[in-house]
Amino acid sequence: MSNGNQEQERLKRLRDRQLVDRDPLVKQRQFQRTSAQKERRARKPYSLGKMWSDIPHVSKGFFYGLLLGTAVLIILPAFWVSPWAFPCSAIAVVVFVVLGVIFGRAFDTRDELKELTR
Repeated sequence: MSNGNQEQERLKRLRDRQLVDRDPLVKQRQFQRTSAQKERRARKPYSLGKMWSDIPHVSKGFFYGLLLGTAVLIILPAFWVSPWAFPCSAIAVVVFVVLGVIFGRAFDTRDELKELTR
């Protein structure tokens, strides 16, 4: 007799689970929850620090390399009076930009690996 009771209880739980799975309000509640979260996020002020942290390291590395290379381009010909000063400083700009991109990509890869191992 208890075996029949257990079977009826199992079927009842299965039916209840199927009814919950078919509930059309589940998707509506989920949509309302996600839209409420988006609205809360939209109300928060977006600071420059947050904006800068959202930029990928590759772009930051390019910017830093370009900035350092431009400084070399301006300063080197002032101290080294030679016809080779400008071409060498132009090469330095390219080298710093490439190094910035390489280091930026390495930092992005490190961050992606950290995310994957969580």
